[in-house]
Amino acid sequence: MLTRRTLLTGAAAMSAPLLAAPAARAQGTPIRIGEINSYTAIPAFTLPYRNGWQLAVDEINRAGGVLGRPLEVISRDDAGKPQDALRLAGELLDEQKVDLLAGGYLSNVGLALSDFAAQRKVPFIAGEPLADALVWEKGNAFCFRLRPSTYMQAAMLVAEAAKLPAKRWVTVAPNYEYGTSAVKWFKALLSAKRPDVQFVAEQWPALGKIDAGATVAALADAKPEAIFNVTFGGDLTNFVRQGNTRGLFEGRAVVSVLTGEPEYLAPLGDETPEGWIVTGYPQAQVDTEANKAFITAYQARFNALPGMGSVVGYALLKSIAAGIARAGATTPDKLVQGFAGARFDTPFGPAEYRALDHQGTLGTFVGKTALKDGKGIMVDWHYANGADYLPPDAEVRTLRP
Repeated sequence: MLTRRTLLTGAAAMSAPLLAAPAARAQGTPIRIGEINSYTAIPAFTLPYRNGWQLAVDEINRAGGVLGRPLEVISRDDAGKPQDALRLAGELLDEQKVDLLAGGYLSNVGLALSDFAAQRKVPFIAGEPLADALVWEKGNAFCFRLRPSTYMQAAMLVAEAAKLPAKRWVTVAPNYEYGTSAVKWFKALLSAKRPDVQFVAEQWPALGKIDAGATVAALADAKPEAIFNVTFGGDLTNFVRQGNTRGLFEGRAVVSVLTGEPEYLAPLGDETPEGWIVTGYPQAQVDTEANKAFITAYQARFNALPGMGSVVGYALLKSIAAGIARAGATTPDKLVQGFAGARFDTPFGPAEYRALDHQGTLGTFVGKTALKDGKGIMVDWHYANGADYLPPDAEVRTLRP
């Protein structure tokens, strides 16, 4: 498990461009992938993510590359700023002559890169951005998204939340595209299953700037029976600490997006609240051949357990290799055709990019938080296949331009 010191040391090294060198077994002109992510802004997730894609590139190139050519990743750090991401994307296309763009973490950055890709008519394969608009309201022919979206994760959590007796709900989420989308869909989907619920208060802290004490007090004043939480990273840690101190979570159900991911559980340590219903990744508890092989390879290379970021980075590059192989060429028009419907293997099992809306069918795990040896873990979990938590095709067509 990465420590805070390790993350800070790794973040300091991110100022230099990253290059995944092609292995000797793959011959010919490299296929160049321009990768952009928020390495210095969110190192807890993006540094394991970088490890994941580096591992995948090495495996792909050792096996002969794609179309007989090695993959080469040229990576840049957007520092969590859309304007920096766009500048770097232009540099990658115009100076580095990459064949496609990939990456992204924050939804606002992902949306900016998607729009840029459409303007430049080059594929953008988004790994982490979760806002539904990326493939629906603002979707375009050139953008594909790997991870389960806010709609999908909300649907996974609602399947469990609807079983709770709670009727009075409050929400807390960062005030940008990802947070607003997650709250919108959770409210809509839960209300459809449970018409008796009420949402009695909302809190919208700025990303990375949560006033946790005031937020917790405002939620408690609404006298909720349950809480839907969308905060993550440092905001989550501060929210949990203040919530524990002030008794916000006592006798109340909490349903929380992403909190079961190792990157977000680790900083909570022995402060991890127990019994939250969460999406996440229970790491070595997942006893499938695909996950065990991934963990073995990852530990051999990095001497650490993988996080969710590691899975995203690894699966992203595996999906890119599959899309290029299916395309049979690296021209933008062929790549778009190749990625639409491309199937690929991941540590969580097979997935694909749906031709309908370019949404990936990769799933995630749903379970509850618990404490073990002073550390937060997931228990009572199950795998939620992304393909099972999407609206009907007819509805998707009304959402996508």
